[in-house]
Amino acid sequence: MLQPEPAHFAALLTVFRSLYPISPEAEMFLQQHVIPCSIGKRKLLLQEGERCEHIYFVGKGALRGFTREEQKDITTWITIENELVTSILGMDDRMVPIENIQALEKCELLALTYVDLQEMYDRFPEVNILARKIFARYYADAEKRAFIARLTKAENKYRYFLLRHRDLANRIPLKYIASYLGVTLETLSRIRKKFSSKS
Repeated sequence: MLQPEPAHFAALLTVFRSLYPISPEAEMFLQQHVIPCSIGKRKLLLQEGERCEHIYFVGKGALRGFTREEQKDITTWITIENELVTSILGMDDRMVPIENIQALEKCELLALTYVDLQEMYDRFPEVNILARKIFARYYADAEKRAFIARLTKAENKYRYFLLRHRDLANRIPLKYIASYLGVTLETLSRIRKKFSSKS
């Protein structure tokens, strides 16, 4: 089995330890079972309707979740390094995913299978607490996305986005940010120009 990139695995442990300490045995299990993988820019990591069998740690790169309405892509989330990505419905409830996950850049990932994750829950009690804290953080992120969706003014949507995700503003293609905010590309371009003229 391929060994995980040391820097990426160290980053994964740092993220976990920042939330809750895990035992050396759990860390060893992770090191032995995570699968390093990469995906090219614009490729799909997960397609709507496919069974989700892995949870991924982003060592390098950026990804987005999106769904399709008729011929239109709607970006539901964007994430970068040091975050976990999966289909929560697919992993937790074993339902068929209703969204797609796409690489916005070439990505280097560490994957853990659903089966191995369940074994960690059974063997290492602290992993259950860690998972609860991770789910709480992602629930909070979902609330923030819902807040943006409820805002009616495009300027306020972008202002809030900059407040929470300034690091993404010049990294992620504008069309995906516009889709995430629920505004047109033309509107977002105009707002960005207005904001930059004030700075």
